[in-house]
Amino acid sequence: MATISDIGVSAGINILSAFVFLIVFAVLRVQPWNDRVYFPKWYLKGLRTSPTGSGTLVGKVVNLDFRSYLKFLNWMPEALRMPEPELIDHAGLDSVVYLRIYLLGLKIFVPIAILAFSILVPVNWTNNTLEKTDLTFSDLDKLSISNIPLGSPRFWTHLVMAYVFTFWTCFVLKREYATVASMRLHFLASEHRRPDQFTVVYNANKFSSLVVEKKKCQNWLDYYQIKFSRNPSTKPTTKTGFLGICGARVDAIDHYTSEIEKISGEQSRNPTEWLTEWAPEPRDVYWDNLAIPYVSLAIRRLVIGVAFFFLTFFFMIPILFVQSLANIEGIEKAVPFLKPIIEMKVIKSVIQGFLPGLALKLFLIFLPAILMMMSKFEGFISLSTLERRSATRYYIFQFINVFLGSIITGTAFQQLDNFIHQSATEIPKTVGVSIPMKATFFITYIMVDGWAGVAGEILRLKPLVIYHLKNWFLVKIEKDREEAMDPGTIGFNTGEP
Repeated sequence: MATISDIGVSAGINILSAFVFLIVFAVLRVQPWNDRVYFPKWYLKGLRTSPTGSGTLVGKVVNLDFRSYLKFLNWMPEALRMPEPELIDHAGLDSVVYLRIYLLGLKIFVPIAILAFSILVPVNWTNNTLEKTDLTFSDLDKLSISNIPLGSPRFWTHLVMAYVFTFWTCFVLKREYATVASMRLHFLASEHRRPDQFTVVYNANKFSSLVVEKKKCQNWLDYYQIKFSRNPSTKPTTKTGFLGICGARVDAIDHYTSEIEKISGEQSRNPTEWLTEWAPEPRDVYWDNLAIPYVSLAIRRLVIGVAFFFLTFFFMIPILFVQSLANIEGIEKAVPFLKPIIEMKVIKSVIQGFLPGLALKLFLIFLPAILMMMSKFEGFISLSTLERRSATRYYIFQFINVFLGSIITGTAFQQLDNFIHQSATEIPKTVGVSIPMKATFFITYIMVDGWAGVAGEILRLKPLVIYHLKNWFLVKIEKDREEAMDPGTIGFNTGEP
């Protein structure tokens, strides 16, 4: 169970890790061989040329200008001072909204934190309820609501503050939604209208062949109409057989007119064949799913629903492992020969304050990719829908496994001895008192995910490795290099959650 000193050690490790990540990023971004990875938009817009095109052999790989290393953190204030219109023009509206999410978090949680530390913490701390119980607790747990005795009027403070926090959160969210909606309207108004914004499409494989066939018939109809206008005394004819060589001879204009009407009004006995929906923008289309039969979509979504249930259920095993790391006594029983090392103050603080959050973060690394594969199998035809579907499942997964799973399993590990020696009627009461104590685990997890995790993402390690692999093995012409360094869009299913 983490103590205040354990939280302090975890905070120190995460702050140090975040600083190291920022230093590494600042060094990597000024190297000539990484220039296309960290400035791809400038290259795609033609505003930047490769520094590897000139200079010495060493200078093409390593930045030899030591003055650039002295001001390697100057990008931070420049990025913060960039106006939103300029940022929208450079990176797009999605990037601006993504950055505003972080500012929104500060607007919501900074006032809440000030109120909580100035009002709720003194109310909770100035009690000795936990000391009078047989529960396992630390000094940090005295800051929680578990330290308030049953029936105490101090619970009114928590009730009132819950309403205050809820009102403030809803108020800030409402204002932010209004601001983002206004930004979106201005952005769309400044864009040129495109036909693809209003198009609906049908099964692309068959529809494309119908369009080609109709265009061919229209060309022949135009040809014969022009021919007839030049010589009205003779009506043009054609044969209905192969390539107009064989078959019955008919009036050409009437024939192609009827063929065009037939194609335009083609019907099917299959009631699901002509079902349509609003088409996404061409850049947003996931083309691999366009040809999936409509009937199979329901089956696919049922299969994925069952698969997601089992994924959520079996992921409780890693959650159990993570919570076991937070239980020093359990680790010492499993590996008793490590007890002298585990009992060292620094090692114990790292295990209880940092290791559980890091382990959970590592277990969740591959989850967005798995959920995206499941969404693709379901048959959605737009990338934005795939990302929203994956993000929705990610939130559900986090609520069930990361939140509820960690609370339940953590409470079970923490109060196992009390459960064994208590009557069944006392267990719910013990659980209710113990659940707020799991806040220490979530504090350590948020520090790992929000401090070191976000700072680590700025490295863009995955695009960096992929670009260099493609550049070495696949790039043959300049167009290949542009595709290799294309930054793409912000993954809603990975970045936003």
